[in-house]
Amino acid sequence: MYVTVVTLLTVLRRSVRVNRHRLSGLDSAFLHLERGPAHMHVGGTVIFEGPAPEYEEFQQAISERLHLVPRFRQKVRFVPLGQGRPKWVDDPHFNLDYHVRHTALPPPGSEEQLRTLAARIFSQRLDRSKPLWELWLADGLEGNRFGLVTKTHHALIDGVSGIDLATVLFDTEREPAPVPEGEHWVPHPEPSGVQVLGEALVERATSPAEIARGVKSLVRAPRQAAGAIVDALDAAGTLARAGLAAPASPFNVDIGPYRRFAVVRADLDELKRIKNEVGGTVNDVVLAVVAGAVGRYLRGRGYSTQDLELRAMVPISVRTADERGALGNRVSSFMAPLPVWCDDPIERLRTVSATMGDLKESKQAVGASLLTELTDFAPPTITGQAARLQSRQRFFNLVVTNVPGPQSPLYLMGRELQAVFPMVPLAKRQAVCFGIMSYNGQVNFGLVGDYDAMPHLEELGRDVEWAISELSEAAPKAKRPRRKRAASAKQAAKA
Repeated sequence: MYVTVVTLLTVLRRSVRVNRHRLSGLDSAFLHLERGPAHMHVGGTVIFEGPAPEYEEFQQAISERLHLVPRFRQKVRFVPLGQGRPKWVDDPHFNLDYHVRHTALPPPGSEEQLRTLAARIFSQRLDRSKPLWELWLADGLEGNRFGLVTKTHHALIDGVSGIDLATVLFDTEREPAPVPEGEHWVPHPEPSGVQVLGEALVERATSPAEIARGVKSLVRAPRQAAGAIVDALDAAGTLARAGLAAPASPFNVDIGPYRRFAVVRADLDELKRIKNEVGGTVNDVVLAVVAGAVGRYLRGRGYSTQDLELRAMVPISVRTADERGALGNRVSSFMAPLPVWCDDPIERLRTVSATMGDLKESKQAVGASLLTELTDFAPPTITGQAARLQSRQRFFNLVVTNVPGPQSPLYLMGRELQAVFPMVPLAKRQAVCFGIMSYNGQVNFGLVGDYDAMPHLEELGRDVEWAISELSEAAPKAKRPRRKRAASAKQAAKA
C-alpha cells in the first residue's frame, strides 16, 4: 500500500511539472494551422536611431537577457501518435548564432529596401527542430539608422505578450542599470519519444480526478451550473453565427509562401482627436480607416462595393494583469463588420462605432474565449482537424489587430527606438492582413500581403493614408450627436 501511494504521488508531481511546459490548446492550434504556404509566425520591423552596434556586441547583449525569457531556449516536441498536445523542452544544441543574425542593406539603404528584406524573412517558415524565433540586425539604413526584423512563432507569443517581451529585451532608459545576471544555463536532457508519450499518458490518466471535482461542483450547484452552460453555449452560437457570414472577396484566394510588406505612419493624438469629435474609440477609428481604405482599393481595382460589408477578425487580449510577462496566447476575438460600401467617412466611423458597441454588449467575444478554452480539453487529434477545417472556411475576410504598445521611448544599447511596424501572419485563403501598433505617440500600420495575390499592396497602404486624411478633414465639420439620440433603444431604456 505504501509503495502504491508513493508511486501515485510521484506520478502526480511529475504531471504537474509536465503541465507547466505543455502547450495550451490555442498555442497548439497555431502549429496545426501552419500548413503549406500559411506561416504562423508574428514579427515586426523596428527602426532605431544611430549606427548599428557591432554584431558580436549586439549578440552578447541578447545573450545576457535570455534567462529572462527561458522559452527562447526551448523547442517544440510533438507527442508520438498524437496522444497529447506538444510540449516545450530545452534545446541541447541551442546556438545563438543561428537565431541572432546580421545583414546589411545595400546603398542607399532605403526604408523600402528594409521592407523588402523584412518581407523575404517573413516568407520563410521557422524550423520546428529549433527554438521558434529569429532576430535580424540590419545595418546601413539611411539617415544614420539601423533596423531589426523579428520573427517568432505564434505558438510562443501573442501580440500583448510580445510587447511584454520587448520591454524585457529593450531598455526604458538610454543608460539603464545593468541586467541582473542569470544562472549558468545547463539544458535538461532531451526526453526520448517514449518518455514524451509516457508523460502525456500520465497526464491523461490523472485528468479524471479533475473531472471528478468538476462533477462534484455541478452536483452541489446544478441550477447555477446549468445556467452557466446555457450562457456559454449561447455565446458560442453567437460567435458561430457572426463568423459564417463572411462574403466572397478578392482577398480570399489561394496564397503562396511569399510575402509583401507595406507600412503607414499615423499620429495617436490625431486619431484621439477624431474620436473625441465624432465619438467612439481609437479602435473604432482604426477600423473605419481600414474600411475606407479597403473600399477605395477595391473600387480602384474595378470591384463594386455597393452594399458590400466585409468581416474582419479583430483579436482582443484577455490577458489579466498578473499574466503580463508570460508567453503563450491569451486572446479572444470579435468578427467586426467593415462597411466598405460607405463613402462618407463620418457615417462610416459612426456605423463602425455603433456596431462595435453592440458587439461588446453581445456574447460574441465570450463565445470566442469559450471555444479557445475548450481546445484545452479536446483530444489533440480533434483540435488539429478543427484547426485545418477552420483554415478552409471563410469565417472572415481579413485580420485587423490593434495592439497598444508602450507610450514612452524604448532603447537598445543606448539607441532610441524610433518606430515599430507589426507583421501578422496570413492564414489559408487570407491574402492580406493589417497589423496596427501604437508606440510613443505613434500609430503604425504594418500591411502583410501575399506576393502574387496582392501585387499592389503599396497602393493599399496609400489608401490607408488617404482614409486617415479624409477622416481627419471631415471630423471638425461633424456635429457629434447627442447622447440620447446616439443611444440605442436598449441603452435609452437603461437610462
